[in-house]
Amino acid sequence: MGIEIGGSIEKVNGKEISYNEFVERYLAKNQPVVLTGLMDDWRACKDWVFDSGKPNLKFFSTHFGNSKVQVADCGTREFTDQKRVEMTVSEFIDHWIDAKECGGASNSFQEGNGKLVLYLKDWHFVTEYPEYVAYRTPLFFCDDWLNLYLDHYRMHTDSDTCQENDGISCSDYRFVYMGAKGSWTPLHADVFRSYSWSANVCGKKKWLFLPPSQCHLVFDRGFKSCVYNIFDDVSETNFPGFKKAIWLECSQERNEIIFVPSGWYHQVHNMEDTISINHNWFNAYNLSWVLDLLSRDYKEAKEYIEDIRDICDDFEGLCQRNLAANTGMNFSDFLIFLSRFFSANILQLYCQLREDGISVWSSSKMAKHLVFNLASIRRIALKLTSMDVVAGNHGFFLDLMEMLDDPNFLKLCIDVGRAYGKIHEQRNCSCDTKKAWMVEFLDYSSHIRNPEDFVEFIDFSVAKLGATFCEENLLVSGFNDWPLFDDQ
Repeated sequence: MGIEIGGSIEKVNGKEISYNEFVERYLAKNQPVVLTGLMDDWRACKDWVFDSGKPNLKFFSTHFGNSKVQVADCGTREFTDQKRVEMTVSEFIDHWIDAKECGGASNSFQEGNGKLVLYLKDWHFVTEYPEYVAYRTPLFFCDDWLNLYLDHYRMHTDSDTCQENDGISCSDYRFVYMGAKGSWTPLHADVFRSYSWSANVCGKKKWLFLPPSQCHLVFDRGFKSCVYNIFDDVSETNFPGFKKAIWLECSQERNEIIFVPSGWYHQVHNMEDTISINHNWFNAYNLSWVLDLLSRDYKEAKEYIEDIRDICDDFEGLCQRNLAANTGMNFSDFLIFLSRFFSANILQLYCQLREDGISVWSSSKMAKHLVFNLASIRRIALKLTSMDVVAGNHGFFLDLMEMLDDPNFLKLCIDVGRAYGKIHEQRNCSCDTKKAWMVEFLDYSSHIRNPEDFVEFIDFSVAKLGATFCEENLLVSGFNDWPLFDDQ
């Protein structure tokens, strides 16, 4: 069955646009783009690739060969994804080299010699080799709340649903992918409905994109099952809308980076032997996508076990545990994440105001960015208060003073300040965040038990800063008036 291609993805020289232009044109509008010119100084582009553009596979065996990785068998479906096996990097490279020496790859899911086409995916390279700086995250993607947070906390810590090697509740979302010509990834939208970026260190990929407004067309009538491979003979009975889908096609070359927005379904094929670096991430611009996914997955988890409600001692708790197991976090995890990130942002804003006074409001892009973050978090918190799920009844409890004494939180604050200082080319604040909290927020009840408590804390904190630093309450005014982009 053929698919209808309705357009392509814009390509832009990343050196010729500013951070604000990228945000306005692509991030805020949730539009894909291919960026060039941003990988020139990457170590990976020198160590991992021959001058010919071919991957230096022996380099990986020599330097990283003992790492255990997840490898997808591109010819075998397992539930909604490809079957995965664990092997060492050396074993994977040996398979790849052996297949090439025995006849090379075809475009099917087996090599020309009958060997399986394997695709190394989701290798946590940065976590495993922190001293080997393979690349620097481009400035456009540094506002990465997900990985900033996971550098200091796990997203979900319930021992019943979170294992050390559990990919969906993992240590970070910074990955290396490696695959021979013919390897591919089935149709999907990204974890948490996050943004992602993917940089081709070598090779060539073909991407097929479907915008969010058409994603319903690749689902069955009950919206339970998604098309696996858009190039299969897709059943019109099972997927009645599939033929109506209009796809965008993109060829991604070596040293190009593609930005994948939230909620865009995509299928990816390696047209040559390819190595890529991939991050998933979210921030203030796409928080609503994360909440939307949690809401849908919670409803599905609840419906799935509805028949045991009457005999279950903690039905809601079971729903939350299943949600975390399936999605990577539940509502309690999300609320804790938001609370910590709000606190880190407002402390950074406090330090800016303390050092520079109210002039910071008109002169500091970083301060405006922080206010936008706070407003976005409040918007999501308000949505949580109107939902049926009350996280506080099922394990949510955050002691603000205890959080302040947590070294991981203070490190998060430092990293948040460093990230926004880099984005906006401003120096990091030097004030003591712990002292800032004690002075400004000591008179606030230190416990957050539910979304209502969180909204109250947000409003207290913003009003407190406004009263302390802004004679005309400019902060509160800016907070209330700051433009927020429409939901998806």
